[in-house]
Amino acid sequence: MATSVDVRRALASLADPRRAEASSRFLQMVPGGYGEGDRALGVSVPDQRTVAARFWRDLSLAETTKLLIEGAHEERLTALFVLARKFAKGDEQERGSIFDTILANTARIDNWDLVDSSAPYIVGPWLLDRDRSVLDRLAESSLVWERRIAVMATFAFIKAGDFEWTFRLGDRLLHDPHDLVRKAVGWMLREVGNRDRAAEEEFLARRYRVMPRVMLRYAIEKFEPQRRRDYLSGAL
Repeated sequence: MATSVDVRRALASLADPRRAEASSRFLQMVPGGYGEGDRALGVSVPDQRTVAARFWRDLSLAETTKLLIEGAHEERLTALFVLARKFAKGDEQERGSIFDTILANTARIDNWDLVDSSAPYIVGPWLLDRDRSVLDRLAESSLVWERRIAVMATFAFIKAGDFEWTFRLGDRLLHDPHDLVRKAVGWMLREVGNRDRAAEEEFLARRYRVMPRVMLRYAIEKFEPQRRRDYLSGAL
């Protein structure tokens, strides 16, 4: 069986100090940034996915969780790639254990790329045909990453043609103070519109004048230029 140490060694062999410096800036691992206190190794996402593909079968859930809890940024992201693969291939019991692991370690899923690589592929799919009230709890959290997890989990519902929770959380988080939550809400509204433009516009009709500008811009990004201008000017 592989261990978290094996994964760490594989990632360390691919590390690039210059990439690490750029990643630290991009993911705001700088003083005052939302990723402050984190550490980048400088491993590209494609390389992390390759490592995850190499180890996911032989890495136990316990060792993967250890990597998620203790690892540097790319080690945690690789752990999430492993968990997503295990979830997709696992039976009901394993999938439930992976879902529980994600919810128990949200403090380590503490940047937008970590959230976006796990919530739509584990949290949302697990909740597709189950009680979704945990998303209300996450949406009420003081932790920005838990609020983003709640929103991004609805991507799985959107893909299934179910927009109810995207709209529900969109209303709840309409005035969220954090830019990364506002962007997530706008992104998910855009995904609704990609499938049902009328449903998205019905939601926007009573809200677009009061929603944060970045949320609106994300939501209408795929609209025709004149339609975008009408929304941004409040002319509708």
